[in-house]
Order: sequence, then structure tokens, then C-alpha cells
Amino acid sequence: METLMVGLAERSYPIYIDSGLLDRIELLLPKLPGKRAVIISNSIVAPIYLERVRAVLEQQGVHCESIVLPDGEQYKNAESINAIYDALLAARSERGTPLIALGGGVIGDMVGFAAATYLRGVPFIQIPTTLLSQVDSSVGGKTGINHPLGKNMIGAFYQPVLVLADTNTLDTLPDKELKAGLAEVIKYGLIRDLAFFEWLEGNIEKILTRDKSALQYAISRSCQNKAEVVGMDERESGERALLNLGHTFGHAIENGMGYGTWLHGEAVAAGTILAADLSQRMGWLTDRDVLRVRNLFTRAGLPVTSPKLGADKYLQLMGLDKKVEGGKIRFVLLRSIGHAVMEGNVPQEMVMQTLEACSA
Repeated sequence: METLMVGLAERSYPIYIDSGLLDRIELLLPKLPGKRAVIISNSIVAPIYLERVRAVLEQQGVHCESIVLPDGEQYKNAESINAIYDALLAARSERGTPLIALGGGVIGDMVGFAAATYLRGVPFIQIPTTLLSQVDSSVGGKTGINHPLGKNMIGAFYQPVLVLADTNTLDTLPDKELKAGLAEVIKYGLIRDLAFFEWLEGNIEKILTRDKSALQYAISRSCQNKAEVVGMDERESGERALLNLGHTFGHAIENGMGYGTWLHGEAVAAGTILAADLSQRMGWLTDRDVLRVRNLFTRAGLPVTSPKLGADKYLQLMGLDKKVEGGKIRFVLLRSIGHAVMEGNVPQEMVMQTLEACSA
């Protein structure tokens, strides 16, 4: 088992990464002092793993309630949050009762937001079951829900007390979801870890065939990058914003196409291609650099062309991005592969050219 730490002083917490960790649920016990927990999952993951987690905990004397929500990005909304509140209140869940998020990024984000706001804050534990959630969304304390006008516009920074990533859960993950998770893995190489990007160029097929060693390394290296950034900049006032490479465009794609039509990772992949193209127009990336980025996403089975929403629609949706400052859209771009920057002075005509060149 590999253990990484997210260093946030008294709020520091471990990330456990290994195969078979669902059979080592005793790792959670130090975070369950009241011998009570609420497991929150979705209609896809719950039939596979919920009873297994509950059974192991109850063997350890932990009383477990459970909540099962519909699956999908389209349910990441206020209605689902209220369903969680209703169930917690009905069960008389107390301030010391941790919430356990068992599922992918949507479940993790919603459970984290519910934990941040129920009784003004209760502990929560992340058990991510998708590649995307294991490498990105379960770590760092970004929680929230979508609004019809914008992705993740309602939320809170609220850290988990523990992350348990069992790589065996990826065995039941559909290929489409595995590929979507790779968008966030590739992101770490692009923004700050050139050596990792080069490793991915040599090993992407191994990950796609679910080679255990390659998966473990990719997850660990991604989490290490995320933990380092969060430890330096928890609330996204500086370097952490660079983790949003591809997301300004990507969130616009998700919203413009209708939540759930494109998976988050698919939208981020297409958005990253747009960011690479824009970086080239700014004079930073070479033709060869952009081709390397495009080739890796293509080999990962991810989209490299964005939907043709229309430039005006893109600009309207990107204008709701959380990185907008003083009414100006700030883009995460690449000075080089392995070095991302935040840039607010991007000529609009360049953005329009990029949208035209990379959309279909």
C-alpha cells in the first residue's frame, strides 16, 4: 500500500492507494470514533460495492446508514443535495457522524458539499471508484454542485479526513470512463511534470489494458502532484488554478451540450486541445508540441475536436468561469509541455481562431 499525505497542518490527511483496499476498511476506523457512518453512493456503484463496504464496517461494530442517488452529471444539483439533507435529518445524523462518499467525481463533489454544509460541517471520507476521482476530484477538498448557468458554481473548499483509492474498483469501470479519467492524468504531465508526460507517452497503452503496475504508478504520480499543489495553495489563489488546464473550455462544452452528454474527462480533453492550440497562437508552443499533445489524447481514445457550439456561445459560457477576474476570462495555457501559466491578456481574435480551428 502506498500512503501519500496532503499537508494542510492540523487538517492534513492520508491518501491510501493499493489494490484490495475495500477489504481493509479497518483503515477508516480511526476516523469513525462514534462507530456510526453514512455511506452515500449512486445507482451504478451501490449494487457493486455498497453492501461490501457496509458489511466490513458493521463487522467492526460501526452502524451504517446508506443513501443511494441517481447516477450522472445531470443529477449533480440542488435537488440531490436536498435529498441527502432529508435522509441525514430523518436518520438524526449528528455532527460527529462522518459521510462516506462511495463513487466517482459526482458523488464525491456532492457528498463533500453536503458534509461542508450539514450542521455547518461534518467529517467526510472519500472512497473514489473511478480513475478520474482517484487521480483528481477526491483529493483537494473542492466540493460542489452545478447550476443550470454554470458548472460547479455552487460549492465550498472542504477537505476530507481520508482518501481510500482501491485500484481494483477500476476493474468494473467501463472503458469510456477509464479513458475519461486519463484526461486528468495527462493534465498533470502537461502543467508541471514533463517526466510524467514522457512516461505516459511510453505507457498509455498499458494503462488502457488496465495493467495494475502502470495504473498504480499513474494514480500515485497524479495524486502526488495534486497533493503538492493543494498543500501550497488550498483555495486556488495561485498555483492551484493551473490544475484547471482545459477546464475553462471543457466546462463550456459540458454546459453547452447539456450536463451528462459529454463526460467531464472527455470535455477536459477537448478543452486541453483548445488550450494547446491557443498556446501555440500566443507563440509559446511549437507545431511539434501541439502534435505531441494531440497524439497522446488520441492514443488515449479521447476527443481532440470540440463541438461546434458557436464562438459566441463559448464566450458566453466561459464568461461564467470561476477564474474570470475584472470581467476578463483568464486562461490556463502552456508556456511549454510541463509548464503551465495563467494568462488574462489573450486577444479575443486568437480565441475565436482557436474555436474555429478545433471545433467540428
